[in-house]
Amino acid sequence: MAHHRRPASTTRAAVACTALTTALTASLVHAPPAAAAEDSRRAPGVCETSAQTPPKRQMRGEWIAGVHNIDWPSRQGMTAQEQRDELTGLYDQARAHGLNAVFVQIRPTADAFWPSPHEPWSRWLTGEQGGDPGYDPLEFAVEQAHARNLEFHGWFNPYRVALHDDPGRLAADHPARRNPDWVFEYGGRLYYDPGVPEARAFVIEAMMHAVDNYDLDGVHFDDYFYPYPVSGVPVPDQDTFAEHGGGFEDIADWRRRNVDLLVEGMSRAVHEAKPHVRFGVSPFGIWRNSGSDPEGSATRGFESYDRIYADSRRWVRQGWLDYVNPQVYWEIGLDVADYAELVGWWERVTAGTGTHLYIGQAAYKVGNEGAWSDPGELSAHLDLNRDHPGVDGDVFFSATSLRTNAAEAMEIVVEEHYGHPALMPLDEDLGGAAPAPPVAEGAARADGNVLIPVGPGKDASGLPAPASYAVYAFEGDLDPREDPCLLEDPRSIAATVRADAYGRAAVTVPDSGERTYYVTALDRFHRESAPSAPVRPPRAES
Repeated sequence: MAHHRRPASTTRAAVACTALTTALTASLVHAPPAAAAEDSRRAPGVCETSAQTPPKRQMRGEWIAGVHNIDWPSRQGMTAQEQRDELTGLYDQARAHGLNAVFVQIRPTADAFWPSPHEPWSRWLTGEQGGDPGYDPLEFAVEQAHARNLEFHGWFNPYRVALHDDPGRLAADHPARRNPDWVFEYGGRLYYDPGVPEARAFVIEAMMHAVDNYDLDGVHFDDYFYPYPVSGVPVPDQDTFAEHGGGFEDIADWRRRNVDLLVEGMSRAVHEAKPHVRFGVSPFGIWRNSGSDPEGSATRGFESYDRIYADSRRWVRQGWLDYVNPQVYWEIGLDVADYAELVGWWERVTAGTGTHLYIGQAAYKVGNEGAWSDPGELSAHLDLNRDHPGVDGDVFFSATSLRTNAAEAMEIVVEEHYGHPALMPLDEDLGGAAPAPPVAEGAARADGNVLIPVGPGKDASGLPAPASYAVYAFEGDLDPREDPCLLEDPRSIAATVRADAYGRAAVTVPDSGERTYYVTALDRFHRESAPSAPVRPPRAES
């Protein structure tokens, strides 16, 4: 059955209520003594908010592109060890930037970054399609992301076969060569035809092999379904329409339905296989302009609904997506496509659906003329997002830009927005129970750090196993077991860490003096437990 999400009008309200923070926690660690008296006047069960309190739960991601060797691997001919070193360097950079997720392209051109029984090794790994890289890049990529408590979203391009138009250049056993009736050439490139049912079923099967066999946290599509149009050149699918378009008078409606079937089918397959894996799409930032459709945005740009047959608004409204990540790659105030207008439009689209909204950020544009010459443009986007409670985070394109042209811009983002860790947005629709409060004991000091061993709670029967942990640090007598609102300010989070297969972890946090630590456990759906008993390392030697 299709994965239909429960309307979230009540659950979003519950999340907003939980996220409210007290006046005390607005300045948490450095609060003056008077804050305690102010807190005592708070109404029971209500956590007051503050304009200075950052979101506790927020997607903070980056795309790591493989096609054209944009990010990883950054060039062909690298050794396996060079590839591994490069990827871990990108991951370390992501952590330093305060990010908590990576969207890694693992199927760029109908080929694979893992040993797939369906498709050849990707040419972007070795320079030769079908060339064995000497290790399993996907296994390594997932393992190393989780070692840094970065969520790993596998990024797939469904239909793109090649960036050239010669089937003879594909690997000898490539499915596109074995099934030429699945393929059309357009604009000098090869694509699987979305209107061929067998091709659609095959690409879902090929992608699901990665879902079934690797510990992915998410499955991610970009904006490529039908190809972007070439002026004056029609898509060559008239014969496919004649064969498979029964019931449709308009070929454009039929094409949109073909894309709908892929999105719905992939959503169903992912959620039936692994309910904790989230499925999302990063569509072009404009669905339709209001000049074409009163439901569209007040923009005048390229319309993905009409030009590439992507009815992204429908996917959200039908409940097929866990998140939508529109590529809002324009600056604030741009006349034809204003960032501010589009963020508000997408917020209205997702309202009440339970689908999380992440905004795609154009880090690659930083340094361009105009608004993008200001390194503060990206941070201004995040400032604006704070005024839209329906925005659940951001994803930056792409990793290389964040350490080259957008390096200064990202420093500003970190300083103004990402100075403290953030937990992943919670999907209230999935229900269930949080893990038991974890056991944290035996804290020690070493080399300027506090080391805290953590494990599953002792009374965990029937509850989810911990997938990760969050460590909170407090000064004085603040106790989140007595005042749960203390946990709602992320500025008290000292660290997050992924649990091992047995639900254990060794947490390392910077030693910041005589503080008391509390640890919470989170499951794969990001439900958070009550805090552990207090953890106090031995007093530092004077």
